[in-house]
Amino acid sequence: MLDTANPIKKMMMAMANKFTDIFSIRLGQVSPQRYKIKNDSRSIWIAMTKLPAYICIMFSFFKTKPTLSEIIPEGSVDIHSHILPGLDDGSKNVDQSIALIQGMKNLGFTELIATPHTMTGVWENSSEGIEKSWKTIQEHEIRNEPLRFASEYLLDNSFLERMQKAPLLCLKDRMVLVELSYFQAPINLFEILFELQLKGYLPVLAHPERYSYYFSDFKMLEKLKNAGCLFQLNLMSVVGHYGSESLKMSESLLNAKLIDYVGSDIHHQGHLECFDRKVQVKNLKALEKATAANAFFSQEAPLPSP
Repeated sequence: MLDTANPIKKMMMAMANKFTDIFSIRLGQVSPQRYKIKNDSRSIWIAMTKLPAYICIMFSFFKTKPTLSEIIPEGSVDIHSHILPGLDDGSKNVDQSIALIQGMKNLGFTELIATPHTMTGVWENSSEGIEKSWKTIQEHEIRNEPLRFASEYLLDNSFLERMQKAPLLCLKDRMVLVELSYFQAPINLFEILFELQLKGYLPVLAHPERYSYYFSDFKMLEKLKNAGCLFQLNLMSVVGHYGSESLKMSESLLNAKLIDYVGSDIHHQGHLECFDRKVQVKNLKALEKATAANAFFSQEAPLPSP
């Protein structure tokens, strides 16, 4: 029998009891009723040999999550932003645009693709108008600034007519950024997607985690994926900027490996501040993989094989 009068051995017993009590309960190995180490040297030795593993588990519980800016690799490409002046609900003037561009560069983005909304009856942007706004920035910024332009097209009843009239502005090759209404998807959504691909385009669906009508219908998102859509996750969703449901859907999409790329969807200075917030999704590995995948859109990256 162990001499419990020895203060060192008493301390060892107390430590063994404490760690076993905390971590056995935490891991669901025993009931919350306090578990006592037997008062003998063998039981104490067994408990103490488990302490390194317990300590590792303890630190994993308190591991600090990175901020959003910390997961952005140097040299990243942002494929979704509203930084061109005077076209939509994003930047209102050249000064705001320059400030947003500089802010994105400070975060580690070295290439930016501006994607102003094109939405019937709201923002009737044309390829010519978007290019004109882009040229305005070129006149004020260094001309070799890695800023390109495309558009974010709303898939509605007028989209097919728009597509037939003029070529769409693409992110790269024939990849076109599209979005859905936040109220409801068009009844003929899958017909639109079919016609879009028949025309040779590849749809990249913006922020699938934000459409509330899919919060309780994950299978529909899987169906959209199977219909040929690539998915672009909004980075601000993973810090909870759009609410808990979008955050939860972000986690589900990452866990299901449905996210292909990420985008900032930045509109104003307040969005830049979101990059100082902690990432709240648990699947950091999938998030970092999707973030790294944006390198495909770099001007130096090769086009995919046909």
